Amino acid sequence: MFKRRTAINNYKVFVMFLLLTNTQHNLSAQKMTFRKIENKAFSVGEKLTFDVKYGFVTAGVAEMSIPKISKLAGRDVYNITFQVNTVSAFDPFYKVRDRYATYLDTEGIFPWRFEQHIREGGYSRDFSAFFDQRRGIAKTSEGSYEIPQYVNDILSAFYLARTFDYSEMKSGDKFNLQNFYKDKVYPLDVVFRGRERVSVAAGEFDCIIVEPLVVAGGLFKSEGSILIWLTDDQLKIPVKVKTKIIIGSIDAELTNYEGLSAKLTSKVK
Repeated sequence: MFKRRTAINNYKVFVMFLLLTNTQHNLSAQKMTFRKIENKAFSVGEKLTFDVKYGFVTAGVAEMSIPKISKLAGRDVYNITFQVNTVSAFDPFYKVRDRYATYLDTEGIFPWRFEQHIREGGYSRDFSAFFDQRRGIAKTSEGSYEIPQYVNDILSAFYLARTFDYSEMKSGDKFNLQNFYKDKVYPLDVVFRGRERVSVAAGEFDCIIVEPLVVAGGLFKSEGSILIWLTDDQLKIPVKVKTKIIIGSIDAELTNYEGLSAKLTSKVK
């Protein structure tokens, strides 16, 4: 009987040790210090609308928005969405209903969660990933994978790039990022290509031109280069996107904007 009680007591001590160790580990993880990035480019309430053109035809409408801030993994996050739908006249040819979402840390500008819901013609795909930035693991709908700290998804990388300082950059200079998609971490370089004044439906703007060298997980399915014109001010909102594909190009042009975090000083008229 004595031996049995001793064994039970030892087991209880062992279980308590495991619980205590796990609690201490969780508390330690919660107290991790993350980077802080100054962000004057965007805030909650921003909404950007684009016409998506294939050649001279308006094939769809795209929208990027930050409708709210919520809590995830104990942190404040921007709920950022990107969606693109073909117009009804184009649906019979190739119907698109795509939606992306990233949950971006408001202080560190890195993602905690990413979602992709693709409906393009007869093709569909749903993918999600939780980025455990404390433990360096991406938990996806298809498995768990190691990730470097502050790894991006393609949408969060775009918003992070809006916070960069391009004022002293020369053509060909670049920022080096890392993008997680499906089951791998890919390099994602953002290359500065110069400056240009462009005119779209939303107005005429002085812009900087950047080229994200996307290997996988892009916002449009394509095989070719992507150029993005961002306003040459602290907001760096996208004014124009040109995606070269095998049979031509797809262009997205800004038609409307609202809820900007500051004055749009790059607008000429």
